Parts: sequence; structure tokens; C-alpha cells
Amino acid sequence: MSLTRKGVATRQRIVAGAAEQIREFGVFAVRLEDVMARTATSKSQLFHYFPGGKDDLLLAVARHEADRVIEDQQPELGSLTSWDAWQRWRDKVLTRYRTQGSDCPLHTALAQLGGVTDATRTVARELLTRWQRQLAVGIRQMQADGAIAPDLDADREAAALLAGLQGGVLILMTTGDSDHLEAALDSGLARLRATR
Repeated sequence: MSLTRKGVATRQRIVAGAAEQIREFGVFAVRLEDVMARTATSKSQLFHYFPGGKDDLLLAVARHEADRVIEDQQPELGSLTSWDAWQRWRDKVLTRYRTQGSDCPLHTALAQLGGVTDATRTVARELLTRWQRQLAVGIRQMQADGAIAPDLDADREAAALLAGLQGGVLILMTTGDSDHLEAALDSGLARLRATR
């Protein structure tokens, strides 16, 4: 669907409003009527932008929340050019997930879409690919500066760091304990440092 600038803004307003509604009340308590009231949109507008109704809207919210995961780590994630920068990114990630705790809007939106489907896999894959790519860019920059061994596989190390991070996030969401996340980040960064 090709949208005008106004259409893009309206669609984004609906998505952002639905995301806020979900964060505030939980996905199971959200009705389309609530989203329409919150975003001052009509039923016809909502179905114009989301013809599949609530499922289409939740998928858009999941993409919105996935974008926020990356945005919330900026500018640190996009500037991994020194060990101090990596430490600032690590601290920011820990703070974000400690603050979020077990309340993950992205996970909630994806779960409401029926668990693992082609659509949820796509959203998750896009997020993890973007995240891993930015980590790998940081590793390559550090390799170019001589701070990390040049023969290290940047993509594989970024994948391992991200896998550890996500495992720590899952444990935090399940138990409320961030120790595993902190350990995964610290071990991943220590491995990168040790390869010099």
C-alpha cells in the first residue's frame, strides 16, 4: 500500500498509540476501540491501514517495538569504536533490561500473534540481523584500530555476543534476575579483549 506523507503519519500515530496502550494495560486488555479512542482515529481509518484488523496492528506494533530495541541502544550501539564505548553500550543494555524487567512489549506483541509464525519469525529475524550487524561493525572497527585481533570472525563473535545477551534477557524475564545478562555481556566483552 502506497501512503501519502499524511497517511504515513496517521499509520505511525495508530501504531505508537497501540504500543503505548499495550505497555500500559497489557496486550490482552487492548481492544481496537481503545486504540481508536487513544489515537483519535475512526474504525474505517484503522481498517484502511490495518486491513487484517488486530493481527495486522499487532504485527506493526511488534515491528515498532523491535525498532525501539535498537533505538534505545543508540548512540552507543552505533559508535562501538573504543573499549569505553563498548562499556557504555553494555551499561545501557543492562539498564534498559533491568528497568524493563519481565515486561517486554516486543515479546508481548509477538506472543499475542500466536507464538511462532512466519510473521513473528520475520520480525525477530530482522531485529536480530540488524542488532548483530551493528555489533559486527563495532568489532571490525576495533580490528581496524588494532584493538581486536584481525583474524577474529566478527560476524560469529557478534552472533555469540547477541546469543548470550538474549539468553540473559530471557532469564531476566523469567526470574527477574539480571545476573546472567550481566555475566553474558561481561564474558562476551572479555573474550573480545582477550583476542588482541
